[in-house]
Amino acid sequence: MSSRGFTFKQFHINHDHCAMKVGTDGILLGAWAPIGSARRILDVGTGSGLVALMLAQRSDPDVKIVGLELDEAAAAQAEENALASPWPDKVSIERGALQQYSAPAFDLIVSNPPYFQHGQDFDCAARAGARHTVSLSLAELFGHGRRLLADDGGLAVVLPVQALAEVTKLADSNGFVLYEKRDVITREGKDPVRFLMFFSRVKHCKLMDEIVINTKNNVHGDTYVRLVAPFYLKM
Repeated sequence: MSSRGFTFKQFHINHDHCAMKVGTDGILLGAWAPIGSARRILDVGTGSGLVALMLAQRSDPDVKIVGLELDEAAAAQAEENALASPWPDKVSIERGALQQYSAPAFDLIVSNPPYFQHGQDFDCAARAGARHTVSLSLAELFGHGRRLLADDGGLAVVLPVQALAEVTKLADSNGFVLYEKRDVITREGKDPVRFLMFFSRVKHCKLMDEIVINTKNNVHGDTYVRLVAPFYLKM
């Protein structure tokens, strides 16, 4: 990956004007998020448009995906990435904050939300703004997610393990039920560092599993390969 961008099998992401670059969290979210029968999808805080374009690759031709981005420079770059992709009519980028955003109901909302706490050091103010809970808190994500979702819609997020208690409480208070949770483990035998979580407005049997990125034999785990192989050039 260069500082300017990242090339996948079916599309390229330029991210030099975005605070948050292409990374494992976003790639896992885009490769995993349960699309099901969703026809309208909202990617909150789309950044470079990475997750939106991954979902475009995975979904049916008639699915419409909106990438919502507050930062003007990132939104402009996401729009360029979408227009240069194979799905310029499928992915649209809109500017603005989730708190003021209004649209017809979505079937699926995805987000790689800000979650680091204040007090951490970052290389630049833009990166800090992207990662700190400044422009969008988890409480707002769930509250406005409930407002924008169809009754049978779902919310998919990637979060650090430290956020588990908070996000579980917020989901419950907003009428969401945990449907699927994947523990993301960087190396077999270690504790998870991230959770991929899918919350539904409808009760289901809970699905629990894990994604091991690297095994003890220094090869990628089977589930990880199955998820990301359609995207990475060298896999």
